[in-house]
Amino acid sequence: MQPIGVFDSGLGGLSVWRELVKELPNESFVYLADSAHCPYGSRPHDEITHLAVKNTEFLLSKNAKMIVVACNTATAAAIDYLRKSFSIPFIGMEPAIKPAALMSKTACVGVLATAGTFEGRLFKETSQKYAAGVKIVTSIGDGLVELVEQNLVNSKQAKLLLEKYLQPMLDCNADHIVLGCTHYPFLSELINKITGNSVILVDPASAVARRTRNQLKSLDLLAGDNTNPQYHFFTNGDLGKMQLFIDEITDIQVVTGIW
Repeated sequence: MQPIGVFDSGLGGLSVWRELVKELPNESFVYLADSAHCPYGSRPHDEITHLAVKNTEFLLSKNAKMIVVACNTATAAAIDYLRKSFSIPFIGMEPAIKPAALMSKTACVGVLATAGTFEGRLFKETSQKYAAGVKIVTSIGDGLVELVEQNLVNSKQAKLLLEKYLQPMLDCNADHIVLGCTHYPFLSELINKITGNSVILVDPASAVARRTRNQLKSLDLLAGDNTNPQYHFFTNGDLGKMQLFIDEITDIQVVTGIW
């Protein structure tokens, strides 16, 4: 009956949380947005690890039975350290290069992510293992996380940045674009407008939710059917902004608070 903990540098991890709720409707969740330190993408590796530890300690104080690191950058920088340092299971984000590369018919795949994600072990290993014969065009999405945090996902500024970042992928005739940051799915509508729906957007959130279920099942940690799931959200940023964001993506009753 313990909740699943979820953390991100800010509100982007809600794109993962909503898939977790769909996959695990009987589970309770505690979500932590470390908005005071958002974005993580350009921060040093050691600082991100330190923040991830602090986030984990907070979620453990809320009795989390498992933690989903709903942040690609934090996963890249800290997931190995977290697994070594804490006894509970962790689920991290993985760049969805494998499905994109396997499904590509043009042999060109775009990846939009943060600098921290591209520098991580998972991105490098996945690219080498699964992208043989496929060209990977990468773009660092500087500024996009901040726009999502401000709920400016359909703004002119967002459009200009995305046009800049996506153009090299379109020039390569990419037919799949991997969304390598949990904030970016909230930009999907605008990305589809810019690309004319000519590419398939690959969001790993649903795969992460399925992996979470499988892990819970294997560890005999699944909540029973006769449960009354609770959803608690905490932020060290703007509580009102977080509440508005949550209200836009769900009609589920939640409780929010300051961390």
